[in-house]
Amino acid sequence: MKKQNIVVIGGGPAAITIAKTIQDKMNVSIIRPEDHSMIYCAMPYAIEKLLPLEKTLKKDAIVSDAKAKLIRDKVVSVDFENKTIKTEKDTTLTYDKLVIATGATPVLPPIKGHKLGNVMTFKTEDDLKRIIDLVDNGLQKAVVVGAGAIGIELAQALNERKVETHLVDMTDSILPNMVDKDMVQNAQKALIGSGINLHLQSKVEELKGSKVVKSVVLGNEKTINLDSNDNRSTDLNAKNITGIVVFAVGMRPTVEIFEDTELEMARDGIIVNEKMETNIPDVYAVGDCCQFTSGINGEVISGKLATNAVPMGRVVAFNLLGQNRKYTGFFNGTATKITDFFISGSGFSETYAKKYFDIEVGYAEFTTAFPIMPGAKKVRLKLIADKKTHKIVGGQIISGEPVADKVDQITMAIQFGITVEQLTIFSYSSQPYQSFYPAHNLIVKAAEEILKKLK
Repeated sequence: MKKQNIVVIGGGPAAITIAKTIQDKMNVSIIRPEDHSMIYCAMPYAIEKLLPLEKTLKKDAIVSDAKAKLIRDKVVSVDFENKTIKTEKDTTLTYDKLVIATGATPVLPPIKGHKLGNVMTFKTEDDLKRIIDLVDNGLQKAVVVGAGAIGIELAQALNERKVETHLVDMTDSILPNMVDKDMVQNAQKALIGSGINLHLQSKVEELKGSKVVKSVVLGNEKTINLDSNDNRSTDLNAKNITGIVVFAVGMRPTVEIFEDTELEMARDGIIVNEKMETNIPDVYAVGDCCQFTSGINGEVISGKLATNAVPMGRVVAFNLLGQNRKYTGFFNGTATKITDFFISGSGFSETYAKKYFDIEVGYAEFTTAFPIMPGAKKVRLKLIADKKTHKIVGGQIISGEPVADKVDQITMAIQFGITVEQLTIFSYSSQPYQSFYPAHNLIVKAAEEILKKLK
């Protein structure tokens, strides 16, 4: 029986963060069943051939350079009382401290036909390799279900590879969890203009076929035909599959091995406190396998993002080193790209915020550089504030240039309870190639519009 100081189950961003933070101050072992840890957000760009597949794979040296031990194995059970772990290779390990970082698995809805040979989700190295193989061997049609960031980025990659691509979602606009409908209309038109067939307010009712899907039946009496040649279904290799259905409709925590244990769990994952402690002494959980709360109103909310997993991992690591750090909750700042539009959102959307607050909204629209400069592009910002406290609870940006830095400013305002009044005196910089005229700033302008309405 091998004794380990700290054992981390899972090898994703949270696990790597723990190893990097602790370094050689304590012994850390990471148990990971996958061949590689993935850069998930880069996967669509490998399909598009903007970068080679190998660039999406993190090197094992990222673990060893952090002085941690990588164990290539799969955990099959944990005995919390005796602090032991059993693996698929019949190894038994004991631990002093255990960190569960098992991540999440894409949801494959149990609709009729979901087990057919050309239906899949999109998360793993094998998923990426399979789609690339299919495209390289003549994939003709694809139906992507889910118009969130992952679904949109995958749909665009397939479309760029000359695959007839259909994007399906039940909502009335794309990116429903990131931005409101009024902010995304131009990008939505551009998505359609690029050649993607967009089916909004549409639900997949059934996948019809024998061995593979021949048609996707939508609830509004529409049908998307994938393949009319039944002979192709006799052999499910890449050369014979001409159509696929990919679900990108959400994630569920990967916690099956803990279902019959005393570990406290809920619908969205393992329950932890602000120190990432579970209900079991010396056992922590971080990242996508956890259920946690919004940093805005304290309600349980989904936050399955690498940018949440990393600070959660950092909290655990520093606490194991004797500090007293706390995780304040999810703010879910996210960003994506649709054709020439860069889009981002943070905190609550207007639609979601109305469930909890009486709100006021402000807009600002300028250019990304002085309007007199070549290459200046439009940028539009939306701020959402609580009328009672005047605090910012959400914000969204759409621009012709990258906006991740701008949405991070909004997240900071939300996270630290900055009010509309405080934003109006925000001190900003200006330069002809990098901002609008010194006379104004996006965040300040939107805040002033809100303040005018509040008064």
